[in-house]
Amino acid sequence: MKNELPYFYVDSAYGGWQEWFLEEMMRLGGCGAVTACDCSIYFTLYKNMKNLYPFDITNLTKKDYIRFGGIMKPYLSPRWTGIDRLNIYIDGFSNYLNDCGEKRISLIPFDGENPFRAATSVVKKQINSGWPIPSLTLKHMDPSFEDYVWHWYLLTGYEENENQFMVKVVTYGSWRWLDFKSLWNTGYALKGGLILFTDN
Repeated sequence: MKNELPYFYVDSAYGGWQEWFLEEMMRLGGCGAVTACDCSIYFTLYKNMKNLYPFDITNLTKKDYIRFGGIMKPYLSPRWTGIDRLNIYIDGFSNYLNDCGEKRISLIPFDGENPFRAATSVVKKQINSGWPIPSLTLKHMDPSFEDYVWHWYLLTGYEENENQFMVKVVTYGSWRWLDFKSLWNTGYALKGGLILFTDN
């Protein structure tokens, strides 16, 4: 079974990229803001929520995306410890949605301490309902996941067979498929988790 959400390009990039931002702190710690920007564009394109992206939705450009990051920054501003808790993200992005007049979405935390099987169930439910999933990984024992350590990214698809559950991970202006069990089971007590969207 496989399901991938539709997505979008910003110029030639698959979604946004924090390296574009002009401020050093946003380049270093703007990953949370990027996922919120991408979700806002996604909701505009595919969820008929028209007030979340203040620029031309028919012509997504790097220049406008940088400006959009500046708008999102006060809501999910970088900090020295990072946006390292799900509630910080929920408070920030919920405030942005409310300020835009969008009352149809609620954000719910799904802690990284939940077991893998429960995580696969919520991933499938969210993707099947047409929602991207902001995801946070803090520490990870496997060095192959070093690009995702202390990092926010989006899950936008899954593929399940008898032996493996893969997720489509969007970050750094590109995407790749990763083994979700390996990604989820970080080997550390300090966990991240997922942000789940629901209709009010």
